[in-house]
Amino acid sequence: MNQAARIILIGPMGAGKTTIGRQLAKTLGMDFMDSDHEIEERTGVNIPLIFDLEGEEGFRQREMDVIDDLSQRDRLILATGGGAVLKAENRQHLHDRGIVIYLHAGIDQLLNRTRHDRSRPLLQTENPRKKFEELMALREPLYRETAHITINTNRQSINHVVSEIISALEDFQY
Repeated sequence: MNQAARIILIGPMGAGKTTIGRQLAKTLGMDFMDSDHEIEERTGVNIPLIFDLEGEEGFRQREMDVIDDLSQRDRLILATGGGAVLKAENRQHLHDRGIVIYLHAGIDQLLNRTRHDRSRPLLQTENPRKKFEELMALREPLYRETAHITINTNRQSINHVVSEIISALEDFQY
């Protein structure tokens, strides 16, 4: 992998982008950043508050600005928010500026991983399963369109997924 390598992790909330991204960065000796954490850092408030004050559209604009910036940094593993693929400009930047890996997980697994997390505004609903189904119906084609590589994270250990990613990267012709 070249010195300017960028690996970008996309997928739904609960797919493991942050957890796997941190371990992958440690393994490969690269920096790690999470676009959602960076938005919180830059604004000084958490994402649920941004949603409350600015709505999803306001958040998506902030997300687009952060992704534009971070996707140009060298030797970086970037974990994006689940909805980052909704904007065509994000999809283009991510696809063109790095190796995009779609971390895929089934809805049962995603529900299990996010069931106690109150920091996810889109899941604060009576029926989180229905919300995941709606989100995936919209986003799944966008994840697949944007990604160079797809990795399934269902019931896989972090180390197994990291090994699978490294193997896929070795085989990947950029």
